Amino acid sequence: MPFLPTISTIFIMISAILVAIGWYLVSKGKYAAHKKVMVAAAISALTFFILYVSRTIFIGNTSFGGPEEMQVYYTIFMVFHIILATTGGAFGLVTLYLAFKRKIEKHRKLGPYTSVIWFFTAITGVIVYLLLYVIYEGGHSTSVFRAIFGG
Repeated sequence: MPFLPTISTIFIMISAILVAIGWYLVSKGKYAAHKKVMVAAAISALTFFILYVSRTIFIGNTSFGGPEEMQVYYTIFMVFHIILATTGGAFGLVTLYLAFKRKIEKHRKLGPYTSVIWFFTAITGVIVYLLLYVIYEGGHSTSVFRAIFGG
C-alpha cells in the first residue's frame, strides 16, 4: 500500500470518528470536551488536506487503474466526492468560526448538517482510496485533471 495515501486516508477517518464523538459529547451536554474533540477533528482534517495537497504538488494524483468500463462510474463518483469534500470543508470552516465567535445558536443549527456532509465525505474518501489502491491497482501518477477525467 502506498505510504502517503494510506496515511492521509487514516487522518480523514480519524476526523470523521472524532466528529462522531464530538456529536455524542454535545448531546450529553459536555461542551468543553466537545470543543476539544472538534478541534482535534479539524486538525486531523487539516493534516489530511496538507498531505493531499503536498502529494498532489510533488507527486501528482493517481489515475484510476480499474477496468475501462468502470471509468465513467469512477469519474461520476469522484465528482460527487469532490463536491462533498469542498462543501464539507467550507461548512466546517464556517461551523468552527461560529463556535469560536460564540454564535452558538447558528453553530447549533449548522453543526449537524456539517457533520453529516463530513461523514459522507470521509466515507467516499475511503472508497476512493480502496478503488485506487486496494481493489484495483492504481494507474500512473498524473495531474489532478487527468487523474479525475482520464487521458
